[in-house]
Amino acid sequence: MAGVFDIDLETEDISDTEDDVCDFTVTEPENVQKEEVELTSESVNRDSEIVGPDCFELLTVLGKGAYGKAKIVCNAKDTAHTRAEREILETVRHPFIVDLLYAFQTGGKLYLILECLSGGELFMQLEKEGIFMEDTACFYLGEITLALGHLHSNGIIYRDLKPENIMLSHQGHIKLTDFGLCKESIHDGTVTHTFCGTIEYMAPEILTRSGHNRAVDWWSLGALMYDMMTGSPPFTAENRKKTIDKILKCKLNLPPYLTIDARDLIKKLLKKNPAQRLGSSKTDCADIQKHPFFRHINWEELLSKSVEPPYKPQLQSDEDVSQFDTRFTRQTPVDSPDDSTLSHSAELAFAGFTYVAPSVLESLKEGFSFEPRTRPVRRHNSSPRTPISPLKFSPAGPFKSSMDREPDPFSPTSPPAAPVSVALENGAASQPIRTPARNKKQKGHRR
Repeated sequence: MAGVFDIDLETEDISDTEDDVCDFTVTEPENVQKEEVELTSESVNRDSEIVGPDCFELLTVLGKGAYGKAKIVCNAKDTAHTRAEREILETVRHPFIVDLLYAFQTGGKLYLILECLSGGELFMQLEKEGIFMEDTACFYLGEITLALGHLHSNGIIYRDLKPENIMLSHQGHIKLTDFGLCKESIHDGTVTHTFCGTIEYMAPEILTRSGHNRAVDWWSLGALMYDMMTGSPPFTAENRKKTIDKILKCKLNLPPYLTIDARDLIKKLLKKNPAQRLGSSKTDCADIQKHPFFRHINWEELLSKSVEPPYKPQLQSDEDVSQFDTRFTRQTPVDSPDDSTLSHSAELAFAGFTYVAPSVLESLKEGFSFEPRTRPVRRHNSSPRTPISPLKFSPAGPFKSSMDREPDPFSPTSPPAAPVSVALENGAASQPIRTPARNKKQKGHRR
């Protein structure tokens, strides 16, 4: 962010009090050596502890989970995955990837405060519609393709693409969430062997443990596309073993009502041999963007959010949670108990976890300051986050430009001090999972 101030090297005394953080005018004596210090997230976040649970009010339960810090530090892989998720969320900034606003820890808990995506899960919208029309699916798949391509360009593979991990903003644009299964440093020629993901969307090379790379995300995109346009993933069965057998051995069956372009793209994304899969070349997402299925998309307009979403959530305010499952939103938000006693070495496993987003620092520069809530803080006992584990299972026409649409009443200029989303403990989500035979007449939840 832009911001430079002078520090008196002879009388330097930068405390972490609220006034020192928020004020950017420093008076120095004359004839004193000075050093210009650029105000960035790195320089401010390095030793900053200006934010904690008392700075937030828990408003609404959006999901539930049970994956606390004490459990994470017992497993080196879980610790590494959690730290990687935190680092990825800080590093990767993209219009279609959820923003991390704050991160901090207490003695027994980790908190990731994410932007509030009040449009809810794409899963819920898909449940209501049964299937998406081709132009609707094309819009969402286009935004997802750009998000995955950005991750891949940073050497990150996502590995858990599914409707439950795709959220909608209040405008109706998608945002990828839940980066607990991401893998970093996967560039051309690099493979990894971790068995992870959600079975129905897992690529064959993950299931066979033969080594995988970013091509697994394009398989998942094909499975998601099939799901959007038919009502279920392409390979499903009554149990996990039979589902895996189908993914590895069965031929892809496509319903006759799909257009030629849709059928062709699904076939090319669901090639069992990753080397033959569309998107597996060095050009990655560029190959997918050139496919005729996306011929009506202007990618620059899509990236700039100048394309009108096919569905805009009907929200009454920026705290409206009507797009989330009422099984959760009707619950009283209470924080999970923090009764675990961790060793000093366990606490050090997450040293440097604290983070404040540059956009929030900009708000601080403009005069905003953190102050603990004076009213009683309601507590929340769990979080809407999926498990961070290497072993996780869970049973087209041209687009309208948004230039002439009505003004967006909820478009923020900067994140608020206390986002609508609850303070998230790093944990697992008890999320609804659809039946393979989902349609408008038959809906249910697969556990």
